[in-house]
Amino acid sequence: MAQDYEEFARFIGENKGQRKFKQSVELAINFKALDFSRQDNRLNIEVLLPNGKGKVRKIGIFASDKSLIAEAEKNGIEVIRDTEIPSTASDSAKMSNLLNYELVAQPNLMPVIAKSMGQFLGPRNRMPKPLLGNVNISNLVNELNRRIVLRSKGKYLPTIHCVVGTEDMEPVKLDANIKEVIGAITRKVGQNHIKSVYVKLTMSKPLRLM
Repeated sequence: MAQDYEEFARFIGENKGQRKFKQSVELAINFKALDFSRQDNRLNIEVLLPNGKGKVRKIGIFASDKSLIAEAEKNGIEVIRDTEIPSTASDSAKMSNLLNYELVAQPNLMPVIAKSMGQFLGPRNRMPKPLLGNVNISNLVNELNRRIVLRSKGKYLPTIHCVVGTEDMEPVKLDANIKEVIGAITRKVGQNHIKSVYVKLTMSKPLRLM
């Protein structure tokens, strides 16, 4: 993207501030000669954006460990205790509210979460990420505010959409985020399978990058 940076920066500048809400900056990556109906071709890639997503999502944690719960609450993380999982699963309003959160969980709670909530969260790609090893809550919050997942969806159409930031971020930081995503995709499928890459703001026309 380096040779197109000035055009990209101009595009962001011309389109930001045009709506009454903060627009996201989004990528659309189209593929060629890649059959996503085959399991081994499907994408499920976690990417940590170097400059974050621009919007901070709420974080929810499924936990039973008292010290982890205390640390999470101290950092403003919503806690769903192990004893609350059954009642949460049976409450449609609470389940719908979980879709607004980045969800994580103690690994030992994943089986019960999968059994009671998997049918709802799974198809929406909202199953919690298991926490592995010793968890530093501050680092966890930072990571979740940078993490996106590139995943093949629906009828396995040859395209991926993802958010790489917001319109109020500096173009140079958005550019770095975009390069990180394209690099991750390239490492997975190879440059030859990338047909085109477009960037747009939520309500803008797209700009072709590749």
